[in-house]
Amino acid sequence: MATHDPDLRKELDATLQTRKELGPEYESELLESFLEKLDANVDRRVRRQLAEQQIQVARGTLPPRSAGPGREFWERFGVAAFSLVLAIPLSTVAAVHTGLPGLLVTWAGIVGVNAVHGAVRWPALRARTDRRDGARN
Repeated sequence: MATHDPDLRKELDATLQTRKELGPEYESELLESFLEKLDANVDRRVRRQLAEQQIQVARGTLPPRSAGPGREFWERFGVAAFSLVLAIPLSTVAAVHTGLPGLLVTWAGIVGVNAVHGAVRWPALRARTDRRDGARN
């Protein structure tokens, strides 16, 4: 369920009403103004959430990162799906502007990002890394 900010809703209504009064020639300026307010609202919410998390960490009451079974699978799936969605326009741009070498570099980057994300998530690899870090300390 999404939470709605009444102030942001009022701002959107005012922007739409202003657009009706001024006409479409001012649409880009009105849209830019609304997006700036939306960005400020999101920034404020993110800062507040980060501050709350920092307080929880300081108190030692931060809940565990994994919020249930299967979360890791969906996180991996999301990264893989997102990278494939981005692969389409990136591949097109690379192929059009640089040909095969650019396409190969683009796909090497996509594969690299997925490989690093997958490797960081493997518990066996994480345990080996923890042992090495512990030996140094």
